[in-house]
Amino acid sequence: MQRKWFQYWFNSPFYHILYSQRNDAEAEFLIDNLSAYLKPAANSRILDIACGRGRHSIYLNKKGYDVTGIDLSEQSIKYAQQFEQKNLHFFVHDMRKLSFINYFDIAMNLFTSFGYFETEKEHVNAMKAFRKSLKEDGTLVIDYFNTQKILKNLTQQEIKTVEGIEFHLHKFVAEGKIIKHINFEHRDKPYAFEERVQAFTLQDFERMFEKSGLKIAATFGSYGLDPFDESKSDRLILICKKA
Repeated sequence: MQRKWFQYWFNSPFYHILYSQRNDAEAEFLIDNLSAYLKPAANSRILDIACGRGRHSIYLNKKGYDVTGIDLSEQSIKYAQQFEQKNLHFFVHDMRKLSFINYFDIAMNLFTSFGYFETEKEHVNAMKAFRKSLKEDGTLVIDYFNTQKILKNLTQQEIKTVEGIEFHLHKFVAEGKIIKHINFEHRDKPYAFEERVQAFTLQDFERMFEKSGLKIAATFGSYGLDPFDESKSDRLILICKKA
């Protein structure tokens, strides 16, 4: 089976270089606010879906929760595993094929780690797997970008220099996806990657949740958990329960 863009790009060291300025303070701010809102019991089991190098998982674990992080990127998981301890574990795993059943109190999919697949059916299958992994009264949190705002403010061309590498970024919309082409040279060798994320709106999520047996309990529009406003909010944060 042909490898997909996210299998190449997220496994590449250049992905982490380009996004190295993503700060832990922002991740911790979101986790603090979600914890205050969800009030998980002290021994709650939490699943971090598409955990990357584990920054959300590690912080959740510091708060005393039993955390499992999964990601498709072998390199990211290998990095995260150095932080493993009694109640913190990381596995290479595909979110569409979760093998946990009625196990977690909370499942989180943070920082737009969704919308990567080609078909709606694959996304619904992933949601069904998320649902299955939760206990009966469990909660799913999905943190996505606010597509409407992104489409309105799309900067098409951008150059970012990080660690001496000049990344040329080109963003555009095609086939219902927000696509970013990433081109750069490193040691005289040209590289080209892309990101392709579905331009899902709140209505799209509502439809997919219905198909996967989930319902929205609350929506927020920022990491401070402000109300969601389709024209102004930076994020679309969805708190879901089993339907």
